Amino acid sequence: MTSPAESTITMFGADWCRDCIRTKKQLDDLGVEYTYVDLVADPSGADVAKDISGRTNIPVVLYPDSSHHVEPSNADVEAKLRELSLI
Repeated sequence: MTSPAESTITMFGADWCRDCIRTKKQLDDLGVEYTYVDLVADPSGADVAKDISGRTNIPVVLYPDSSHHVEPSNADVEAKLRELSLI
């Protein structure tokens, strides 16, 4: 796994994680472009996500301003996307 792109949103998640499924659906429904790192298909991405967040919880959503959320609510994601003028 290479480093996440600095100009896009990167979401680290897994298909068995309900919070990941919810956050991925929210981004899709809002039409926000993002890179999805599937931690089942790419387990090395878990180390990158942990380096970003300092935690092993998912999803980790990394924003273009280098901030991140871990297990964010839909309201948290929406507020951050509005702050960054992405929606």
